[in-house]
Amino acid sequence: MKKNKLYKMRKALISVAVIALSASLVLTGCGTEAQESSENKPGTNSSSDSIKVGILHSLSGTMAISEVSVKDAEMMAIEEINAAGGVLGKKIEPVIEDGASDWPKFAEKAKKLLQSDKVATVFGCWTSASRKAVLPVFEENNGLLWYPVQYEGMESSPNIFYTGAAPNQQIVPAVEWLLQNKGKKFFLLGSDYVFPRTANKIIKAQLSSMGGELIAEEYTPLGHTDYSTIVNKIKSAKPDVVFNTLNGDSNVAFFKQLKDAGISSKDLTTCSVSVAEEEVRGIGAENMKGHLVSWNYYQTTDTPENAEFVKKYKAKYGDKRVTDDPIEAAYIAVYLWAEAVKKAGSTEVEKVKEAAKGLEFKAPEGTVKIEGENQHIWKPVRIGEVQEDGLIKEVWSTGKTVRPDPYLKTYDWAKGLSN
Repeated sequence: MKKNKLYKMRKALISVAVIALSASLVLTGCGTEAQESSENKPGTNSSSDSIKVGILHSLSGTMAISEVSVKDAEMMAIEEINAAGGVLGKKIEPVIEDGASDWPKFAEKAKKLLQSDKVATVFGCWTSASRKAVLPVFEENNGLLWYPVQYEGMESSPNIFYTGAAPNQQIVPAVEWLLQNKGKKFFLLGSDYVFPRTANKIIKAQLSSMGGELIAEEYTPLGHTDYSTIVNKIKSAKPDVVFNTLNGDSNVAFFKQLKDAGISSKDLTTCSVSVAEEEVRGIGAENMKGHLVSWNYYQTTDTPENAEFVKKYKAKYGDKRVTDDPIEAAYIAVYLWAEAVKKAGSTEVEKVKEAAKGLEFKAPEGTVKIEGENQHIWKPVRIGEVQEDGLIKEVWSTGKTVRPDPYLKTYDWAKGLSN
């Protein structure tokens, strides 16, 4: 009788244990499934004490002259935000990759950052060729890229925020100012890839509409260093303006050889849209003195925010370092993303995009605002002249921010260009 009762008690205990174990397994399975679902969702790293972000620039190759300093600015912004408590109670953890001035490598590294590292966002690229290479990667993986450089427009990806200038915030106003102040005859010189060719397509349409004259149009490969033939063509053509869209260290060769040929800014007006203070350092101020550039920000820009920004940048990287437009645009990109994340309460891409609409930020260039319609930002336009010390003096400005118009929809002469 006692044995039978003990047997029944053991059987009951085993049944309870089995039920409890089954329930535990079910709950564990549900928890794993939920965790995997969250981890696989773009823009989430909820399982970590930090938020991973990607930094993707050319740290080697012909574009390193421009991109290393942009990476430095992004790192400084990340360190500042972390020192102030991070984002959503977490530290930002940068994962740095080198695109090496090679466009297929940019796409490969972007895929790694999104798929393997599962970063919440990426800050990166310089050339339009690198941006075009990574664009399908970000769209296919629903990632988010913050692109910090002026560009040719004719693009508005739902997976990219553009913190540099659209063409109506740099190229178009520069051409109009040059026509009014420097002359009608234009010589177009650029590197042979998408940005210069599309920019010059825009410029040619603008010249045709405004009474300008195209004297010549020349392209050289990225990294090209022999400009003797081009300089001779410029001498023969006698243009009023050389509009320069060369990128990378080709600018070093061009401006040195221009000076060696006896041509200074007093003899010829050049206006560059990819040469800023950082590039002037590499080219040499003695070779650039008096030449013009068009951007939205200079180290000399007079705002309280810029005085603080320049001070912090030099304190971190050395007094001989300079700030410039892409450096500033990269720096504010990190802050804009962080503010959007705080507003959204999440790093999920769709929530961040929605929170970013209309977001304003007191940037070194002035107060900027994200245009929700196309994810570009409102920016002032400034034309500057390179000084003897390598800094740039503002000679003209819009005085207020300009709404981004990447497809130039507000210009009658630009109709059909986006095709």
